[in-house]
Amino acid sequence: MHRRLAIFTHKIFINTNSIPTTTATGTTFLYTQSNRLNPRTNGLAFFRLLSFTPVHRRAPDPDDPSNLMKEDGVSVCSQMWIENFREPDRILSNLTAYLRRFELWVLAYQKVCADDMGAYMPRSAIQRSALEDLLALKNAVLDNRFKWGARLDFFIKSPKDKTEYQSLSKRKIKAILTTTQPAAFQDKIVQEVLFMILEPIYEARFSQKSFAFRPGRNAHTVLKVIRRNFAGYLWYMRGDLSTVLDGMKVGLVISALMRDVRDKKVIDLIKTALTTPVITSRVEEPKKKTKRKYQKKRVLAEDEPKPDPYWLDTFFGFAPEEAEKVPSWGHCGILSPLLANICLDELDRWMEGKIKEFYRPSKSDVIWNSPEGEAEQGNTSWPEFVPTSGPDKTRKMDYVRHGGHILIGMRGPRADAATLRKQLIEFVDQKYMLKLDNENLPIEHITKGIMFLDHVLCRRVVYPTLRYTATGGKIISEKGVGTLLSVTASLKQCIKQFRKLNFLKGDRDPDPQPCFRMFHATQAHTNAQMNKFLSTMVEWYRYADNRKKIVNFCSYIIRGSLAKLYAAKYKLRSRAKVYKIGSRNLSRPLKEKKGSSPDYHNLLRMGLAESIDGLQYTRMSHVPETDYTPFPSNWIPDHEKALLEYIRLDDPKTLEDQRFTMREQGLVSPQDYISMLVWNYKRNAISMDQLSLIKSAGNKAEREQRLLLGSDRDSYDQRSKEEEEHEEEFDVAEI
Repeated sequence: MHRRLAIFTHKIFINTNSIPTTTATGTTFLYTQSNRLNPRTNGLAFFRLLSFTPVHRRAPDPDDPSNLMKEDGVSVCSQMWIENFREPDRILSNLTAYLRRFELWVLAYQKVCADDMGAYMPRSAIQRSALEDLLALKNAVLDNRFKWGARLDFFIKSPKDKTEYQSLSKRKIKAILTTTQPAAFQDKIVQEVLFMILEPIYEARFSQKSFAFRPGRNAHTVLKVIRRNFAGYLWYMRGDLSTVLDGMKVGLVISALMRDVRDKKVIDLIKTALTTPVITSRVEEPKKKTKRKYQKKRVLAEDEPKPDPYWLDTFFGFAPEEAEKVPSWGHCGILSPLLANICLDELDRWMEGKIKEFYRPSKSDVIWNSPEGEAEQGNTSWPEFVPTSGPDKTRKMDYVRHGGHILIGMRGPRADAATLRKQLIEFVDQKYMLKLDNENLPIEHITKGIMFLDHVLCRRVVYPTLRYTATGGKIISEKGVGTLLSVTASLKQCIKQFRKLNFLKGDRDPDPQPCFRMFHATQAHTNAQMNKFLSTMVEWYRYADNRKKIVNFCSYIIRGSLAKLYAAKYKLRSRAKVYKIGSRNLSRPLKEKKGSSPDYHNLLRMGLAESIDGLQYTRMSHVPETDYTPFPSNWIPDHEKALLEYIRLDDPKTLEDQRFTMREQGLVSPQDYISMLVWNYKRNAISMDQLSLIKSAGNKAEREQRLLLGSDRDSYDQRSKEEEEHEEEFDVAEI
């Protein structure tokens, strides 16, 4: 074989004839009459001959599922958000068309893979077999062949699931069918598709008074709204409806869902997800504690996601009571929080009606005296400050809901609060079949302190100096009196959470306990983990008035816990010795090197030692100040602002209104201004100042004539004459 190839190569190089090559028109010849003495040319021709392959375009495979994706999934979701925010009150009866969009199923597959494997999978990396299985799942959902909670028969499996269910033993199959198992991969995909379809529908309809399980809203938003809108209220009512999050009757959920959605396919899917029983194993009795043997570190699989780091797991333990419970109904999965908000939205709408009924403005009140109750008077730079008024005060009420917990603030007599509580108990009993009593809805005065989201709401009386401009332009300064709502972090709740996480013991005199979970970690890694935890705590207490004090207390507990850990690990006996060697923030290495070795700074400079970051916020001066940024009264998230702005600009009526306003006020748009610049430059071969022409012109007709008909030539000639006269005067002055 090698000999034949060598002979063929020799013939090619010495042949003076042309090398044939096939084209679309037939056989042509390359390099005719080639030079024998130029081996470079002949070598190139030989290389092109050997590397030549005729181009054959593949016909598209009609069975390829990727051909069904006509558009990007994100653009489909964006269009759904825009349509629902453009018409938020319409009743939707044809959502099956979105279930048929294969782009949404591929996007749901990518999101579920990212949650399941810990890494995002681009669309180009999805294998054809996975797309075919995904298409089979979509068709099964549309043909009513899909069943929630399948354990052995799947249309599609996770990429990391390598189990062959056909070859399992009877014992393993019985264990799979009778014990608690995580949600199937295909169930998560169907949940994600339904969530992408239903979320934009109800986000456009939800009340602005609910803040949990919604994009762009969180516990910090609740605290800012309370600080902004609840100042001046005397009576507060807290309600715990968290039992609704544990589960509701299927009929109540479906009836709440069908207020806006009338698609039978979607309703049946959610109904079967709620009614299909979830298999759970029995709770075994706890075994007696035995002495733990030495265990090797478990090595994660290649496709296994890493568990949450220690600092994040610790911070999750600090979740307040109002944000701790997340609903999980049947096989709905991530749909459960959305369904809970759909059901509780009736309560939000009912409370909004009560707020309007209760509002009674008073003309003698210096704030909240407008008939609609929206326009508020006061200092805009300090909106939380409420001036005191006369005996006849405005009666006003406000309400917020975070998950299953509600907070109502009232300004008026306590009898009105008791009446509202009675009506609220009746409404909840009628709508949600939930029995509440006066203990579940206590009425508390602001002076006692109201606990909500681990923050205490209380009132402070302040006497600021008010400056205002009187008639005639005279600035008057006088001493004012008013109330300011104080939002402080609860030290008692903080101690309770630390005690739950075994960081300390005792209430009145808390004593830090060693953090033995980090015993086998290095000092640098332990300090880094605790610094991340402290940074997260600083952000959590961002809007607390006592932010410096509470964060400094957290730093004291963490520092004492690590000092006891290092004392036990390095056998230093006491915290004082740990602080002496490692300094106040534990940034110095506590483990000495054996033998004669350079100092730690020299090792660090040479890169032979691991740098150790000291603990943050060991002094109160290091903690940042409380965030008192003014919060607007009618606040909406940024994504809703962008949607509403896009819808407004996309409306042709908006453009016509802007053009009419520009014509009436004689304004010029930047596009028209640039076009007039170019037009006049082409006509007159000079660049003119168009704005000065507009200002100098008298009426509208004269402006258009000067700008578009080239009448600026006269102004240019006049300006050139003035410049010549000025130059002559300058020459005379020099002489």
